[in-house]
Amino acid sequence: MSDRIPLGEIRNHIGKRVKVQGFVDTIRDSRAMLFIVLKDITGKVQITLEKEQKPEAAAAMEGVTGDSVITVSGVVAENSYVKMGGIEILPEEIRVESIADPLPIARKEIPATKKKKAVERSGIDQRIDYRWIDLRTDENQFMFQVQTAFVNAMRQYLLNENFVEIHTPKLIGAASESGADVFEVKYFDRNAYLAQSPQFYKQMAMAAGLERIFEVGPVFRAEKSFTSRHTTEFTGFDLEFSYIDSFHDVMKLEENLLKAGLECIQDKYGEQIEEMFGIPVRVPGTPFPVISLKTLYEELEKDFGYTVDESEKGDLTTEAERLSFEWVKKHYDHEFLFVTDFDASKRAFYHMRDENGVPQGYDLIWRGVEITTGAQREHRHEILKRQAEEKGLAEDVKFYLEFFKYGCPPHGGFGLGVDRLTMLLLGLTIKEAMFIFRGPGRLNP
Repeated sequence: MSDRIPLGEIRNHIGKRVKVQGFVDTIRDSRAMLFIVLKDITGKVQITLEKEQKPEAAAAMEGVTGDSVITVSGVVAENSYVKMGGIEILPEEIRVESIADPLPIARKEIPATKKKKAVERSGIDQRIDYRWIDLRTDENQFMFQVQTAFVNAMRQYLLNENFVEIHTPKLIGAASESGADVFEVKYFDRNAYLAQSPQFYKQMAMAAGLERIFEVGPVFRAEKSFTSRHTTEFTGFDLEFSYIDSFHDVMKLEENLLKAGLECIQDKYGEQIEEMFGIPVRVPGTPFPVISLKTLYEELEKDFGYTVDESEKGDLTTEAERLSFEWVKKHYDHEFLFVTDFDASKRAFYHMRDENGVPQGYDLIWRGVEITTGAQREHRHEILKRQAEEKGLAEDVKFYLEFFKYGCPPHGGFGLGVDRLTMLLLGLTIKEAMFIFRGPGRLNP
């Protein structure tokens, strides 16, 4: 007897005896026949059981509920009447591995029939309470296959560009970057903090001469945000590289990286994504459109009558982000937009500034949502120290400033949120796009 066959490969085993295992998706029981749809992460198959012919297998299924786990051994047969690809398994033996209690959530909306009332889908917060059950849907399992392919394609792109992968500490001794929005934890006899970014260590890698590095790892933000795109813990895809001429080198790398990721997704999953989520995957043309913040506000006023107070014009408002998607679609037929020339007061102290004090960095907006802040970093110790002092951070970042005292190449980089990319790719909210969401009010499951 061979080992378990994934259901997605059943078609290769017609006429053979196989062992399959999975969750019971649906059961249809009549006097003489039992039809079971079995599901695993690779697909579904119909198990067709004639009760009189296989009384032991029929007896094993008594009391089995939807979402129970079973093992079926039987022969794969072609049957043109079977809707699920014209394939069925004629079971010889069924073993029940686990019986499921009645489910506490409705994962999907179920329309009314003549015999039954409609079932409303449970709210997202209730579904997260039972996330392991919610994750069994086709859409959720497919989402993680897509996310895996996206991250892998970006990782492969960087490996081909001679990047190395590093893993930086998440427990740090000083509040990183701004001194705010960090989680404090007890660390033996003193306090430590959860890193809100690998930023300082990425730059330490540049000072160490590693030249091109990336990291995929957890990021923590102690922000009390209750939006459809914020979370207190997420997976970051960060990179940094040396010997750049300007932040335009960083932008070029990012657009090529995202193009490589989206090309892979379109080739592998484009049709399925459109079918399941109703959103086409578009591979972006390069270079991406670029606009200064000042010009963007002027354009949004011209095209959409959108105005903001002068005090807000040094940064992008959420509404301006949203409208920027309409603007870039209209003028460039593009989904991405680089926005440059932010106010220095709105950017981190380690961003390099030009002779006019303008930060040498950008935000990247995709489908109306910011996915990246990138920049050339300030690598000259005295200037960096002065910019930290300006923001009142000199003491907080003392250990970081040490990295630049003993020689450091010009460098830059950016970070992407894996969960936010998934959310935008598939048209979801952040709570739906994560394995398990963490927010100000949620620490379970």
